[in-house]
Amino acid sequence: MKQSTANKKNGTGKTGTASKNSKITATNSADGSTMMPVGKSNKGKENEPKREKGSAPLEKFFIDSLKDIYYAEQKLTTAIPKMEEAATTEELKEAFNDHLHQTQKQVKRLEKVFNLVGKKAEGKKCEAIEGIIKEAESIIEETEEGTMTRDAALIIAAQKVEHYEIATYGGLVQLALTMDLKEVADILDTTLMEEEDTDHKLTEIAEAHINMEAEHEGANYSWDKSSEF
Repeated sequence: MKQSTANKKNGTGKTGTASKNSKITATNSADGSTMMPVGKSNKGKENEPKREKGSAPLEKFFIDSLKDIYYAEQKLTTAIPKMEEAATTEELKEAFNDHLHQTQKQVKRLEKVFNLVGKKAEGKKCEAIEGIIKEAESIIEETEEGTMTRDAALIIAAQKVEHYEIATYGGLVQLALTMDLKEVADILDTTLMEEEDTDHKLTEIAEAHINMEAEHEGANYSWDKSSEF
């Protein structure tokens, strides 16, 4: 028993060895508080800002962009019928009507995307689309009804919408892939391809005959020098 007691005091017994090893992980200060050993300080980690789940800046931007385009698509479901009604040619009216039905489906797709990322489907005012729609309304007011000039102008307004949507969906697809949201990326890419097809179709309609017929409407151009002779 004396030998055992001596071993404990000298730190050579099993109990003493365990006590010695415990000093590798932590030591007690004079006031009884636990102190971390040199070389294993958590000071750096303690200073790091703690982020809550879902607070990543890229995620916030992605969700805000979804809300932006969701608002835009909903606004277009009321703006496109006005452009269809104002159009001169049946071909352009039909193109607008087709895109209206397409837009309604795109709204549903966005709602599915919101659901996949666990967010409520809600819009955020899109200043860009508000401006483009206002411009389209001005075109209707400023051009003569039944003219090809109006159709040419409406096509340009519609393509501004398409180009905005193409830029938005293209960026969202890439961000979704970056954040490993493959299903979301696939859904958004479907809409992106539709917007690109619509833009191409509008160009074909304009170049087929509308632009040329609009060119023959009205008097000579102000820069036409031949009219002076």
